[in-house]
Amino acid sequence: MYETKPNILKSPDLSKLKEVIIDHRTKIYVSPDTDVEEARNRYLSRIATRKA
Repeated sequence: MYETKPNILKSPDLSKLKEVIIDHRTKIYVSPDTDVEEARNRYLSRIATRKA
């Protein structure tokens, strides 16, 4: 028989990431060296292409 290995999921440490506020209910977390405006624009463009 085969032995199954347990799935180990590591969630990122949010204290080491920078929070970017998109609107009043949406927040994303990016690496500290990422530009905030660029991250916001990339997120919004991704959402816009999904809606189209």
